[in-house]
Amino acid sequence: MDINNKRLLLTGACGGIGAEIAAVLADASASLILVGRNESKLRALQLSLNQPDSHHLIVADLSTPQGIETIHQTCQQWKREGTPIHGLINNAGSNCFASLSQREPASISNEIHLNLTVPVLLCQQALNWLSRPALILNIGSTFSAIGYPGYTTYCASKAGLQRFSEALHRELDGTGVQVLYLAPRATDTTLNSAAVTELNQQLGNQIDDPRWVAEQVMQCLIKETQVRWLGWPEKLWVRVNQIFPAPVASAIRKQSKTIRQYLIKAEVI
Repeated sequence: MDINNKRLLLTGACGGIGAEIAAVLADASASLILVGRNESKLRALQLSLNQPDSHHLIVADLSTPQGIETIHQTCQQWKREGTPIHGLINNAGSNCFASLSQREPASISNEIHLNLTVPVLLCQQALNWLSRPALILNIGSTFSAIGYPGYTTYCASKAGLQRFSEALHRELDGTGVQVLYLAPRATDTTLNSAAVTELNQQLGNQIDDPRWVAEQVMQCLIKETQVRWLGWPEKLWVRVNQIFPAPVASAIRKQSKTIRQYLIKAEVI
């Protein structure tokens, strides 16, 4: 897709990756619809972008049915007014580094809802208001293909998003709407607690800069890459885990003592 002058809806716009995605796409002359819960943060982001007047805001809490409906009704109204929307980027998400036994049921439900149910519902609604041709890009995680201790429900929700994206891409074949899936690895954002940051450093895990991730998002849109995994050796481990998971399990087992130590530290914090 040539994103110049294309109108793209971005959820989670004020997050660490979201704000960088917005900046990168705005610099490439895309017109953005920025979605978030905090109006003041959204307006500050809008004013920081290239050509701020070309971008629009939707203040909506995606954790609520009302928030999702607000997006749908606003985009439907724009469609009736002849304002095209060329793409949807499902970027909003959350994670919680904790043992499953220590999680509150509401926390589990909220995480799965935001990471999986919300993008599914937005994709369903977007089929009513997206112009053709159009792109849907779902932002996932390498943990969608590698089950990792401390992130059981996050892995589950992102794995669901990956399979949903694959199935919807095939379902929409020939309709003018393509569904893409991009899976970053660990990224330096405020979603990471102090314990997670320290754990990654202890294990020697590479942590990507959100600006670089945002640039990969843009390339994914431009090249219309159906599935892309970010980071080495993570992208290799994804392939290995699909075919022969034993080496991946063995590598994680060697980390298990350290992971448990930081799970305990996260519980204390």
